[in-house]
Amino acid sequence: MDINFNAQQLAFREEVRTFLKNNVSDSIRAKIFNCEPLGKQERVEWQKTLYRQGWGAPAWPVEYGGTGWDAVQRHIFEEECATYGAPEQLSFGLKMVAPVIQKYASQEIKDRFLPRIISGEDWWCQGYSEPGAGSDLASLKTSAVRDGDHYIVNGQKTWTTLAQHADWIFCLVRTDPEVRKQAGISFLLIDMKTPGITVRPIIMLDDGHEVNEVWFENVRVPVSNLVGEENQGWTYAKFLLGHERTNIARVGRSKAALARVKEMARKQPGNNGKPLIEDPRFRDRLAQIELDLMALEITNLKVVSADGKQHTPGPEASILKVKGSEIQQDIAELASLALGNYAPAHIMDTSHEDISSAFPADFYHLTGNSFNVRKTTIYGGSSEVQKSIICRMILGL
Repeated sequence: MDINFNAQQLAFREEVRTFLKNNVSDSIRAKIFNCEPLGKQERVEWQKTLYRQGWGAPAWPVEYGGTGWDAVQRHIFEEECATYGAPEQLSFGLKMVAPVIQKYASQEIKDRFLPRIISGEDWWCQGYSEPGAGSDLASLKTSAVRDGDHYIVNGQKTWTTLAQHADWIFCLVRTDPEVRKQAGISFLLIDMKTPGITVRPIIMLDDGHEVNEVWFENVRVPVSNLVGEENQGWTYAKFLLGHERTNIARVGRSKAALARVKEMARKQPGNNGKPLIEDPRFRDRLAQIELDLMALEITNLKVVSADGKQHTPGPEASILKVKGSEIQQDIAELASLALGNYAPAHIMDTSHEDISSAFPADFYHLTGNSFNVRKTTIYGGSSEVQKSIICRMILGL
């Protein structure tokens, strides 16, 4: 395949760059590059900015308000956003539940939810994992019992990312406990303001409040919020996970993070007093990660190009998920190494005079990020599960 951009694609890249320069503030860029968390309003405002530009949903079909971009244009857009320091669009609405709604939901549900997702009016979170159903997702126990025109939902979801901000949650629920576990699951859309829902924070290793427990106690959900057919949710769940795993590759973000590591390594002295970038062992690790990332980028382009024709990500998405998550961890670890003696400062009191006078404040969150990305080989389906999929569906083992 030809990986060089043609004249039309180069012109599109310049259009994206101009837009980013005019619409992304220096303060937001600083937060992105320093791995600082963004607030809800900052994320929502970015989505609204893209929506006003007509770029609110790069991968959606035009009929639902999408851009009509091909796979290469979407790749260019994601890469330029990462390189410039623009916020990431929230995946839960745009890239996860929206494709399921578009493919499987009723026209009523499409008309009700899709315009509010693309405009940034509704913030979504994902109700998949449970304390006893993580990698073995089909073992979930959250129940939905039919009661006239409603389901009564009881149970618990965990590791629910940014649920503290969410307006809606898409949930896998058990609607038939008598059949085999994959066959009795349904896909339900639930308003987070419904009585009986409790969100409890889970504080992470980097001190951040990113994930939560979500409890359902006799929560009444209209049957009209069911996506597709009852007890067919496992089919929809697998479709969604294919999209999630493709997105997890995060090639553009990893390229930007690697460039950041190079910048640090040019400034930080190594053991011999020379810049760390000149240390052969550090440079070898850096080169290996860069080669892996180049290979991932080519693979990602092949997969998203195929996705554009088939509309359903295949098992190749598992390859992207495994390698993409490992590369994110490798880059974060290398960033902590490049920080040297400053790395532990994330877990210290940086207001202390001895630290604050010497510590480079713009690197503060990078060690916390290295803690945070330990999760990447677990969420969206653990690496062990993905390797099993690869062996079974690609290698035929």
